Amino acid sequence: MATTVEEQASLVRKLKEDPNFGPSHADTKAAIVSLKALKLANAPAGPPAKQKFSLKVPKGTKDWSDKDMILREKIFNTITRVFKSHGGVTIDTPVFELREILAGKYGEDSKLIYDLKDQGGEICSLRYDLTVPFARWLAMNTNIEKIKRYHIAKVYRRDQPAMTKGRMREFYQCDFDVAGQYDSMVPDAEVLRILVEILNALEIKDFTIKLNHRKILDGIFEICGVPEDKIRTISSAVDKLDKSPWSEVRKEMIEEKQLEPAVADKIGEYVVLNGDETLLSKLQGDDKLSSNKRAAEGMSDMATLFTYLRALDVLPRIKFDLSLARGLDYYTGLIYEAVTPLSSGKVLQTNETKKQVDADADRSEDDSVGVGSIAAGGRYDNLVGMFTGKKTGIPCVGISIGVERVFSLLKARETAARNNETEVFVMAIGKTGLLEDRMRVCTELWAAGIKTEFLYKKKPNLRQQFDAAEKGGVPVGVILGEQEIQDGTVKIKPLGTGESNEGETVKRSEMVGKIRQLLTSLDG
Repeated sequence: MATTVEEQASLVRKLKEDPNFGPSHADTKAAIVSLKALKLANAPAGPPAKQKFSLKVPKGTKDWSDKDMILREKIFNTITRVFKSHGGVTIDTPVFELREILAGKYGEDSKLIYDLKDQGGEICSLRYDLTVPFARWLAMNTNIEKIKRYHIAKVYRRDQPAMTKGRMREFYQCDFDVAGQYDSMVPDAEVLRILVEILNALEIKDFTIKLNHRKILDGIFEICGVPEDKIRTISSAVDKLDKSPWSEVRKEMIEEKQLEPAVADKIGEYVVLNGDETLLSKLQGDDKLSSNKRAAEGMSDMATLFTYLRALDVLPRIKFDLSLARGLDYYTGLIYEAVTPLSSGKVLQTNETKKQVDADADRSEDDSVGVGSIAAGGRYDNLVGMFTGKKTGIPCVGISIGVERVFSLLKARETAARNNETEVFVMAIGKTGLLEDRMRVCTELWAAGIKTEFLYKKKPNLRQQFDAAEKGGVPVGVILGEQEIQDGTVKIKPLGTGESNEGETVKRSEMVGKIRQLLTSLDG
């Protein structure tokens, strides 16, 4: 390669000296330039140029520490256990989809989709949620008419991050969906029961599930005079009532959405209503609303649903809220979301103005930004049909749980998370270190399925061993000494209880049973 380039370079020098050198030699010159570039590309790398850059992860993403992962695995395992207990089976789909698959499914949130640049001929985007890929999967697998599917995977949204509140650009969703033709509201009720079981199992005690029905909301818009082509965009504005006062939402409807002020005022009379199941009776007594076909169908569904939720012991967690709109275009019936007191940030008053911030800035310290809903979902009967081209697709209903938001709530209340799951730390007293004896005890405990560690030193002092156990949050210590070895005993001591608890000396043959008893009592 080098020889070829040098030969051609010599030719170029001669050509330059030639008074007739000009356009006729353009091809020769282009070939030389190409060869020179190839030589540079294959040249051995020299010393790296000094370059300043920030060693960090992209905005809206984070690394998870070992301590974080223990809590996250607990969340994943709890959710998976409940999903399976209700007959769920899992699938997986690609992390990116053809852009046309995602197009037109998310309303105003479509601007948050990450588009990929270098796609090798296919125009692709990172998945925004797990629901649309599931519907695409159903449309492709025409032999599947019914399924209870769960899917736990990462999704991507170019949203404004608030990291400590679980608002991220890369995050996990845990979805459970029931697809197929069933009697009205039966699978919807079970999905809500699943959500309650999961949040109870995660010990999130102060949650509420807000319910509404897309047909009721659409019926309200119709009787208030909203043009059909504005229903979705007005619905998106209503969905902001959890973080903005009515005056701001009304202003958006009139100034940005070009809605008549009188129409906006009529909407305001309805969307401020919320309460328990008795609100349904109030709506059924509204002659205008009851005479609207869409609203009447929605209210009939809700009456049936409340009956089933009572049987499933879910009603105490339910709040019927007409301001709940869910901005995604594919919902067709029941919609819901789970919230806690931390879900909503500070609602700005009329005389307050929103802070103008960089769209990439982390808003964790902004008190107007809350954790948001920790789970959300609803019924989407037409989404599969959008892919198959059929008027009647496979009806579906599901729930999506935001792991990062649940994590932020659990993390906030956690005071001393352990960075491992070790249950026992085996230690030695004395100058010899008893390394082989410690190994033998560990082997017995490992064989019994007890998570055990010891210090990798031949002659550690006792303080070093206690420090290592305490750093890992290990609850039980097994202590050996020369006397214990001779007597065939060990000392078992609960750690973190101070020096007043000296522990208990037991026979080696009783060690495993005693440790299990102690671990059980400590867990209780």
